[in-house]
Amino acid sequence: METRSIEQIPTQERHGRPFSLFTLWFASNFQINALVTGAVAVALGLNFGLALLAIVVGNLIGALFMAYHSVQGPRLGLPQMIQSRAQFGYRGAILPFAVVVVMYLGFAVAGGLVAGPALANWIGISRDLGVVIYNVVVLVVALFGYRLIHAVSRVISVLSAVGFVIIFIELIQHVPSNYHGTANNLATFMLAVSIFVSWQITWAPYVSDYSRYLPRKTKGSVTFAYTFVGSAAGAILIMGVGALGAAINYNALNADPIGFLGHRVPAVAGLLIVLLLLSLLPASAESPYGAFLTALSAISANGKLRSTKRARAIFVVSFTVLSLLVTILFPNNILNNFENVILFLLYLLVPWTAINLTDYYLVRHGHYDVAGLLRHHGPYGQWNVGTLLIYGVTILLEVPFVNSSLYEGPIAKHLGGADISWIVGLVFATVAYYLYAKWQGISDQSEGEVEEVQS
Repeated sequence: METRSIEQIPTQERHGRPFSLFTLWFASNFQINALVTGAVAVALGLNFGLALLAIVVGNLIGALFMAYHSVQGPRLGLPQMIQSRAQFGYRGAILPFAVVVVMYLGFAVAGGLVAGPALANWIGISRDLGVVIYNVVVLVVALFGYRLIHAVSRVISVLSAVGFVIIFIELIQHVPSNYHGTANNLATFMLAVSIFVSWQITWAPYVSDYSRYLPRKTKGSVTFAYTFVGSAAGAILIMGVGALGAAINYNALNADPIGFLGHRVPAVAGLLIVLLLLSLLPASAESPYGAFLTALSAISANGKLRSTKRARAIFVVSFTVLSLLVTILFPNNILNNFENVILFLLYLLVPWTAINLTDYYLVRHGHYDVAGLLRHHGPYGQWNVGTLLIYGVTILLEVPFVNSSLYEGPIAKHLGGADISWIVGLVFATVAYYLYAKWQGISDQSEGEVEEVQS
């Protein structure tokens, strides 16, 4: 069981190879929830060709941002979200921490919504019992932490790929020749691209958590490449299968994705259902694991606890119980609910990722006082009001450009439904934070080289 939490990983405990990032992010993306997300493009009305193009474009753009975050892990030796203290201040960072914990809960619930009915239909139990069984398995992996999550990802990246190849071969033979889409226009295409960009950007708060144990000498370009290729390739391949499935039978895929896909090949239906369920495991375990690191960052300066194992166990069990309750109370309309969740998260995470990456790459150039980040009264202050204002204003600027089933902004409506809120948010937050940092005199000259914090 992992003994570290949010403190810097010491040099003597650094281990692993960058290739592990490829298998982890391939497995995290190559799973049934990503398949459900890919189906959304067809549900919006795009034909298969435009849906596939939107999947490719959105994931390639979004994966750039999450992969750049991954580089921060080996250099700083810290989890992802605690680094936000440098931009938002010690207490100001609690705002993005809260957003991310809610995000983790949302994805935990989404996993249960997909896995629960599949287990129920497969072994003849109630949906709620299926959700409980699924969450118990996830709980065990999250309790052990970093090493087990990576190990499980290595195995499942191979197993799930085999299962999805079988499903792809079956689906490609049954795409209706008369399916041409009902909304093949730029506005719908841009909305679909936004959803796929969002899928990748929602990984941004995760990535350093799983690269922070790598040796500090690991080249940033190598860390970036393995993360980018694993995440983008895994998502594009499986979302393409999701678009195929939706073109064949959208209603059946929406009702029970795993059951629908598994029973497309009756001879190996049981095996496929098991593989589809297993595909959820890496990403699902990352939710309580990451939520623990993020929540601890909100209440502890350096993560030094009497027992990290006990603290993680208490939090992960509590988190799992909460996600169980929410899942059981949640309706089963998987595709619509998932679309709403990831678009909502996109609007909140875009300003954070823009601010964090601008600070790291354009302002401080990777130079941080790590010891200061781990102190209550460190050099980054308690509340960085300027950054908090930029974050809030960016969200407000995004609102007119938003298009979801819950709300359509006036500019999005004028653009025919195209959602470009994430572009507006990225551009404004990047420029505004860069100018603000320069005005405040923040630069890499105000920080020393990253040094190891003494245990």
